[in-house]
Amino acid sequence: EVQLVESGGGLVQPGGSLRLSCAASGFTFSTYGMSWVRQAPEKGLEWVSSINNGGVSTTYADSVKGRFTISRDNAKNTLYLQMNSLKPEDAAVYYCTKRGGKIAYTNVGGDAWGQGTLVTVSS
Repeated sequence: EVQLVESGGGLVQPGGSLRLSCAASGFTFSTYGMSWVRQAPEKGLEWVSSINNGGVSTTYADSVKGRFTISRDNAKNTLYLQMNSLKPEDAAVYYCTKRGGKIAYTNVGGDAWGQGTLVTVSS
């Protein structure tokens, strides 16, 4: 059974940093591209970032480019999202998703989703 478990969310002040993690199991992690998707309160899903299976190719939404960094450790079956210079508009539930192919996608999607981790940005 595919499982994705996010962690690392919490309350942070504007300008602060958080590092999200997503522990994957039940599939060959190194074979698939992965993504982060977020959903702010009363808003739709927004694609944030993706990484290819090997971790070499990454893509970012314009809203987070230069502030967020996606990475993965295939030996640990774990996906990360380092979030710096956080803004109130970054507040959302963040989901990691397993993609159907190897590449770094640029859209919302995934054939498996985690339960999400809440990020709150407030002073």
